[in-house]
Amino acid sequence: MKEVIDTVSVALANGETENVGNAVMQEVNRTLVSAGVDEVWADKIDNLIVLLFIIGIALLANLICRKIILRVVAKLVKQTKATWDDIVFNHKVMVNVSRMVAPILIYIAIPIAFPEHADSDLLDFLRRLCLIYIIAVFLRFISALFTAVYLVYSAREQYKDKPLKGLLQTAQVILFFIGAIIIISILIKQSPVVLLTGLGASAAVLMLVFKDSIMGFVSGIQLSANNMLKVGDWITMPKYGADGTVIEVTLNTVKVRNWDNTVVTLPPYLLVSDSFQNWQAMRSSGGRRVKRSINIDISSIRFCTPEMMERFSRIALLKDYLSSFATPGDAPEADSDVLNTPYPTNVGIFRYYLSAYLKRHDMVRKDMLVIVRQLQPTQYGLPMELYFFLDTVDWVPYERLQADIFDQVFAIVPEFGLRVYQTPSGSDIHSLKV
Repeated sequence: MKEVIDTVSVALANGETENVGNAVMQEVNRTLVSAGVDEVWADKIDNLIVLLFIIGIALLANLICRKIILRVVAKLVKQTKATWDDIVFNHKVMVNVSRMVAPILIYIAIPIAFPEHADSDLLDFLRRLCLIYIIAVFLRFISALFTAVYLVYSAREQYKDKPLKGLLQTAQVILFFIGAIIIISILIKQSPVVLLTGLGASAAVLMLVFKDSIMGFVSGIQLSANNMLKVGDWITMPKYGADGTVIEVTLNTVKVRNWDNTVVTLPPYLLVSDSFQNWQAMRSSGGRRVKRSINIDISSIRFCTPEMMERFSRIALLKDYLSSFATPGDAPEADSDVLNTPYPTNVGIFRYYLSAYLKRHDMVRKDMLVIVRQLQPTQYGLPMELYFFLDTVDWVPYERLQADIFDQVFAIVPEFGLRVYQTPSGSDIHSLKV
């Protein structure tokens, strides 16, 4: 036995695997014969015994790695104050590392079991199977490591709004594509470059068959790379029934939770090829726009009388504006110099009142646009548009504040001698006599 060990040691040192195999086989064959096994049978089963022995050693090494080494690493990781190592060195990542131990040992030692077939196709095929398994396990290890890194960064506040999941899937797809090319090249015993050249010829067919998948993949990369969409964004796509918060962005799907708690799943290429509205900039600004109009009955618009001016002068918001007008007498006559006299109108004073009221309101953003304007008159009267921003972006308080403001607007309209138009017009109906 000592001679065999010395021979094996020298052969391993010189990289002579065949000599190692011959020495081991001779010792196994001698042991079987001394145990009473016929020489013919000893020659037939010695290869199998050595192979089983190699497999047993590999499995034992794998068991030691999983039961002892991994537990030691887990205890060491738990003792550290950092949390990222708990995720990176989690059970899934380390298990994939341990799974590579056995196939690597088998790949290295399997020529020892077949020294007389060192150049045979069978041995070459077995080693290629081991190599493929090693590559597959290595790919799973890298993928699990990518996932762990994703979990580390997604838990950080500065990365929560980044499309990390899309980037993770992109990296995993590229990884497995490269791995598939390498595995196929090993099976067919060709260079990966040759395989890629062959794939180029069939690219048109692949694009036709997998058109939707390729479009989704490319669009997902565009969404992630250009930061067009993030988890937590509020988007609207009425054409596809999407109006809510983005809950997931992947390479193949974008999930939107609508305000009624339904979930809409959209392919990424729809978001790239079609238009959608992203409300995130509004949320970030801290102000939400209000753009609504009330329709004034045109027949109620008139010049202000002294009584009206007297009543309006008691309104604090109008004092500065009314001071620019000379106090008129009675309502101007048809033949008076009305074209050259700045007579105030009830609708003009009302417009100024609305502007001053909005600028004095506590919940209206003063640093953003505030405007009250007349739009083109229609058959429904004169639209008076209020355009301003509220100091809130949340839906419920936004609707409440908007309603409170327009409650005030509608209630104050009659105080200016105006009427809100509604169909059928009240004045038109009242003028009719049955």
